[in-house]
Amino acid sequence: MSIQTLGILTGGGDCAGLNAVIRAAAKCAITRYGLSVKGILDGFEGLLDEPRFMPLDTGNVKGLLYRGGTILGSSNKADPFAFKRVVNGRVEVQDRGDEMLRNVRRLGVDALLIVGGDGTHKIGLRLLERGVPVVGIPKTIDNDLGATDVTFGFDTAVNIVTEAIDRLQTTAESHHRVMIIETMGRNAGWIALQAGIAGGADIILLPEIPFRLERVAEACRRRVGMGRRFTIICVAEGAAPIGGTQTIKQIVQDSADCVRLGGIAEQICGWLETQGVGECRATVLGHVQRGGAPSAFDRVLCTRLGVEAVHAAVRGDFGRLIVLRNGEIATASIAEAVQQLRRVDPQCEMVRSARDTGVSFGDE
Repeated sequence: MSIQTLGILTGGGDCAGLNAVIRAAAKCAITRYGLSVKGILDGFEGLLDEPRFMPLDTGNVKGLLYRGGTILGSSNKADPFAFKRVVNGRVEVQDRGDEMLRNVRRLGVDALLIVGGDGTHKIGLRLLERGVPVVGIPKTIDNDLGATDVTFGFDTAVNIVTEAIDRLQTTAESHHRVMIIETMGRNAGWIALQAGIAGGADIILLPEIPFRLERVAEACRRRVGMGRRFTIICVAEGAAPIGGTQTIKQIVQDSADCVRLGGIAEQICGWLETQGVGECRATVLGHVQRGGAPSAFDRVLCTRLGVEAVHAAVRGDFGRLIVLRNGEIATASIAEAVQQLRRVDPQCEMVRSARDTGVSFGDE
């Protein structure tokens, strides 16, 4: 098929690098192929009701390489095939897929570049099945998408958490406290693991390695016995004790991810203070991890992913996810990529290296 107009949308949670991808895709499409590019506003919401978009040209994407967030807006509440709406206190679920398909055609979009995580790409697959040519670009700070070695936004988030740990080290040492920092990541502990190692955390708690509270307390006491009067704990929001459950912060009825995790740092903090390990403080970084300018690594990765997505669309390579494998840009099946989350292997070399430097994971 001959492509004249490309559409691009950003779905799910925001992260650093989205604008860099938009810039790269638009500049490649226009400069290399002479295509028209339309940016769909607010994720899939922009394809419901009256379609909303903005034309993208080399002028209005200028300066986006180092700008955080997404000029197109995003949404994690607008699955058109299972659109949730609260009516009179009750959640109604509607299938608005046909409406979205009509709007894609109405905009004259020949192929759609979809930037997002597993939830966004599952919706993209439904679109593909209904006849919309789709190419995916992997985005999530959680780094949990299969088929790719890394997703953009992750490196920036790790850098932000690492800097926070660096800052907590100095105040923890000054006041002889146990400092607990809670990271995002839901069911994948990549941020906590890599930032914990980079920041020199003494204890790292992950969803993939259930922990024992007693072991965490013992690790803190052991440091005191060694003359080290402070401890840094880096915990992923989805971590849970052995036999326990993840800590739920909030239930949001009309959201695709209705269960929001959070609060495990405060729980551990309160418990540790009853165990005589000293004064404890909890810090939850939250959305700070998503904001700000992308790292140099993410800027380069986003440029490569955005350009290759356009190449894939032009050559008709639809239903594919643009990925990074062994340092090279490649493509993979979107269907295979979203089948299983990429989680931390408790026996992986990175975990073993951390253990060999004395880091406790609270399990032994």
